[in-house]
Amino acid sequence: MPYTVDFVNVSTEGLESSPVPEALAGLRANEARYYKNKYDHVFTVSPASEAKEALDRVTSILKDERDIVIASPALEATDFEVEGLRMTYVFYESGLAINVMYAVEDGGKRAVGFKLSDGMEIPDELSKFKFARQKSKLAGTIRGSYFVIKGEH
Repeated sequence: MPYTVDFVNVSTEGLESSPVPEALAGLRANEARYYKNKYDHVFTVSPASEAKEALDRVTSILKDERDIVIASPALEATDFEVEGLRMTYVFYESGLAINVMYAVEDGGKRAVGFKLSDGMEIPDELSKFKFARQKSKLAGTIRGSYFVIKGEH
């Protein structure tokens, strides 16, 4: 059942099994606020079991592009389009959030972003990446990194 993410009253709903549920909820709310403010898009997520297509999309892009397999179980996912960008998000039990930004038109921006919730360690499978820090009122300190997608997906 889809869940509309509230960035005013942050809830850990759907994220309770994470070792950092409050930080992950803050990270999810931070993303919801960004899409509401920039695109007037209401950010909704579904349990990973109900969002198989979104999860498969992220999993295959990670595997094909960089041979990355995320060890943590996925908790939630979403897939939507705003202003010519297809956005796919997966939130993992470890506190990791991955987003795939894929321009619908050829030649547009295409990248995979990683965000680590406050309090989580860098997963072994992402140890090659350098993470920059960003402060967030909703999520505390977010560490992020990304790579550009080279192939067609």
